[in-house]
Amino acid sequence: MSSASVQPGRIRILKKGSQPSNGNAGPVVYWMFRDQRLRDNWALIHAVDQANKANVPIAVAFNLFDQFLGAKARHLGFMLRGLKQLNHVMEENYQIPFFLFLGEAEETIPNFLRECGASLLVTDFSPLRKVRNCKEEICRRVGESVTVHEVDAHNVVPTWVASEKLEYGARTIRTKINKKLSEYLIDFPILKPPIRKWGLLNQVTDWDVIIAEVLRKGAEVPEISWCEPGEQAAMEVLMGSKNGFLTKRLKNYSSDRNNPLKPGALSGLSPYLHFGQISAQRCALEARAVRKASPEAVDSFLEELIVRRELADNFCFYQPHYDSLQGAWDWARKTLMDHASDKREFLYTREQLEKAQTADPLWNASQLEMVHYGKMHGFMRMYWAKKILEWTKGPEEALEISIYLNDKYSIDGRDPNGYVGCMWSICGIHDQGWRERPVFGKIRYMNYAGCKRKFDVDGYINYVKKFIMRLVYVRRRWLWRLQFGLLFQMIRSRSTVTLRLVVIPCA
Repeated sequence: MSSASVQPGRIRILKKGSQPSNGNAGPVVYWMFRDQRLRDNWALIHAVDQANKANVPIAVAFNLFDQFLGAKARHLGFMLRGLKQLNHVMEENYQIPFFLFLGEAEETIPNFLRECGASLLVTDFSPLRKVRNCKEEICRRVGESVTVHEVDAHNVVPTWVASEKLEYGARTIRTKINKKLSEYLIDFPILKPPIRKWGLLNQVTDWDVIIAEVLRKGAEVPEISWCEPGEQAAMEVLMGSKNGFLTKRLKNYSSDRNNPLKPGALSGLSPYLHFGQISAQRCALEARAVRKASPEAVDSFLEELIVRRELADNFCFYQPHYDSLQGAWDWARKTLMDHASDKREFLYTREQLEKAQTADPLWNASQLEMVHYGKMHGFMRMYWAKKILEWTKGPEEALEISIYLNDKYSIDGRDPNGYVGCMWSICGIHDQGWRERPVFGKIRYMNYAGCKRKFDVDGYINYVKKFIMRLVYVRRRWLWRLQFGLLFQMIRSRSTVTLRLVVIPCA
């Protein structure tokens, strides 16, 4: 496959620039945002292809928003450590410079385009409101000669190709996506270094200083240790010889993925997919290659990876109110408002919920799992969100709190899948009306007794307790070692000074 193989349907022209009067095109800049990888990145492939066609150099720019949508050390640390690796490989193997900007992208990106005289800006696709508004403002601020392309490098079938409208649910979008898979679920071309090199490749980014500052500012939600960032780590989770999902754990996926006591049955790819450190299309290609061995598991995985993920992007792209009650269907909004004043057995504040101070040990365990582990099992996330609806003053407050907690603590928060998960649980999107009940109205109901029929509830609660105890023990040991190390250094430092004071006069 040649390098010029990005299907036109994957690219949208956000702004058409005028031809330069002297006929000389400027450099190409790829503003990387959602797809933070070198391998299998359609946006980067397109940017390099366009640069080579015009015989101009290419650079990659990344703008670090200040705590983007509430992101803390857990999220930004993971992201920046992955970008640090990417920066090194990109410049070492491809001679493409990587520019990291701090501030508002509406200012930093247009300024950079002016400084380097760029004629084409390539961006990757995100359906989130903040990012789309940012792109619109960038298009207004760049010069008339600058063209802006948006490439959907995140979905197998580009969002605007899969459907031209807001889809009601998985059953309405599944057929549309499947019809396009033969065209879009194809292998990737090999990314080659650009023909023209950037003038100055010695871009120096003090990653350690930037990461340390981000960790300090976002210390309220510390980093997690179970998930190593970066493209190489992502491929290890997918295809590793020790514990790779497709190589070692796939066969249990369809039978165990809904059991919160068996998290190892899940792929473990969500952090990497969220930050774009691995391509969903690569995951799908590798899964399809091993389908013969585990057809049911692969089909279930592809349903989640392609249909459900792309349904979430469809919702956030075509529904501007994807994170509020306004985004619910009329029937759901009506039933929720009809029951908004129903008496609740318990009422909890956001602070009580955040600290897992409820009368439900199962809910508390799920909240604590997310706070300390950085991830909650998918089945528990449904129960978790529905209980927030049951325990707060109304659906608006329930939705606000669920999104706040998910975005703050979950490593894959601030994602279309997260917004849709909360909206499905609380507002019934991509679902249907059920038997009417107090508080829930016709929204699908879940309770403790139902969970007990599904899995070992007490086992799950104990599993979370043991995990947290181990985590606290590890943190205490780390602090003890840190304090002991500092004390030892102080003692050694003082001993050295004393020895010098004694030895030097004697000489």
